[in-house]
Amino acid sequence: MKFTVAQMKKLGFNEPFTFDEKVDVSELETMNNDIRRIDPVHVHGDCTVQGDQFIFSFTIRGEMILPCARTLVDVEYPLDIKAREIFTTSSYLVDDNDIEIHLIDGEVLDLTPYIKENILLEVPFRVFSDEADDQQSFQPKGNDWEVTSEDAKEKKIDPRLKKLESLFKDNEKEK
Repeated sequence: MKFTVAQMKKLGFNEPFTFDEKVDVSELETMNNDIRRIDPVHVHGDCTVQGDQFIFSFTIRGEMILPCARTLVDVEYPLDIKAREIFTTSSYLVDDNDIEIHLIDGEVLDLTPYIKENILLEVPFRVFSDEADDQQSFQPKGNDWEVTSEDAKEKKIDPRLKKLESLFKDNEKEK
């Protein structure tokens, strides 16, 4: 999603100009994060021009697939992000701690990296699947391990100590 400075100044001369596009952010799947799949997101918003500053207010809508924290099954996670980014062509920036102003390098502003950044900031720490059959997809046994419960504990005798058991039985008979 690219805009030229001349295009932004021309379209936003008297009133904010609007934009509405689908943006491919599938590059996020290859990064080292939990996003397994993300479809192209729908971005719409407007840009207000104030002198050398361009204020973009936009909404990102879409859906991504994340792993369930309990069972690692795919979980659909909807996105509805409201974002505001401020850009300037002037190298003199206002140093305000609350507002981050991005410098436009050259004549073209690419909004896609800022869209990706806002999506990455919205990825939750963990998600859980709502499906009722999560227990069926859970494997209670694997290679050299199994899940046991406290109730189901049985007294299993180590095969190496099996012969010692007979000693206890002999002692009990003698008493």
